[in-house]
Amino acid sequence: MLPTQTAGAGTFSDFDLTRVPSPCFVIDEVSLRKNLEVLADLQSQSGAKVLLALKAFSMWSLAEMINAHLSGCCASGLWEARLARNRYRGELACYAPGYKASEIDEISQLSDHVIFNSPDQVARFRSGVLSHNTDIGLRINPMHSEGLVAKYDPCAAGSRLGWPISRLEGALPEGVRGLHMHTLCEQDFPPLARTVDALRPTLDHFKGRFDWLNLGGGHLITGTNYQRRDLVQMIKGLRETYGCDVYLELGTSVAFDTGILVGEVLDVIDNNGPIAITDLSATCHMPDVIEAPYRPGLREEVSKGIEVALGGPSCLAGDMIGQYTLPNLPAIGQRLAFLDQSHYSMVKTTTFNGVALPSIAIWNSETDALRIVKSFDYSDFEGRLS
Repeated sequence: MLPTQTAGAGTFSDFDLTRVPSPCFVIDEVSLRKNLEVLADLQSQSGAKVLLALKAFSMWSLAEMINAHLSGCCASGLWEARLARNRYRGELACYAPGYKASEIDEISQLSDHVIFNSPDQVARFRSGVLSHNTDIGLRINPMHSEGLVAKYDPCAAGSRLGWPISRLEGALPEGVRGLHMHTLCEQDFPPLARTVDALRPTLDHFKGRFDWLNLGGGHLITGTNYQRRDLVQMIKGLRETYGCDVYLELGTSVAFDTGILVGEVLDVIDNNGPIAITDLSATCHMPDVIEAPYRPGLREEVSKGIEVALGGPSCLAGDMIGQYTLPNLPAIGQRLAFLDQSHYSMVKTTTFNGVALPSIAIWNSETDALRIVKSFDYSDFEGRLS
């Protein structure tokens, strides 16, 4: 099980949960700005370019703040590329494990870099991409595993993500001017350092034949204990040694510990212990709870109290968020707040079972200003069906 990385409730410690509808994501724009300032400082000190990973956090209501601090975005396909150009500024890199022939032309028009997963896709689409003066990159698999959970490890045996460096056969595909890798998941600097060390013979071999190196994401740079000085020195060294630009694609680091997901207790039953049914669904609102799996932090949890299982309203038997220690048996109507829910939650919500989508609110922890920027209703559910 992946551990939650949250440092705690932080600015949300005293936030009145009844101020927002339930369920609701609440993002603190002050916390977001502080993360962005850390990343902007990293860019300034190292010369790297930091891109927002839209796959993790694509809340375009806050795009202007993000634009003011980062160098652009990275997309995972056509729709995210459109969003990047519609709402954000700066460079755009696009990577997908496979591209559709019907979409690659528009993706190439929108993007500064199109990153392919295999030499075959490079050969198939190269001429069209280059006709738009767009760079071509190749995602490589360093064949060095640092993943904590196999299904979240792009370097696991049999991974479909990235071309194994052992199969490059001494040459980069024609037209490739950049190398891309993404091997980590919410990790600190040492795993990256070991991965780059494993990759250095490949980088040395191709020195002078690539213009940029993209180190992907999974770096928890805004975490409390991340070794940012070491990262700065590594980036400087890579830029100097290989004469290339260095990119980072960050999602979690941008939105880390900036938001909560507020929900409400609907019922409390007993089956080998108390179970609280909430209007928050693991499968609909926090699917990584099931997919990773992991146990999200809960603001209301205490060290000693009553053990209560928290579950969702859907019919899925496995729609369970986790076991938590609460000071008292929860009351019907009581509000709860799960921590660090800005990234990889909003972007993955679904309406399975007709479960309502959470509203989205922006809060300023300095001024206490609060605004609901998005609410959903039945039409959002019906509109996805036919």
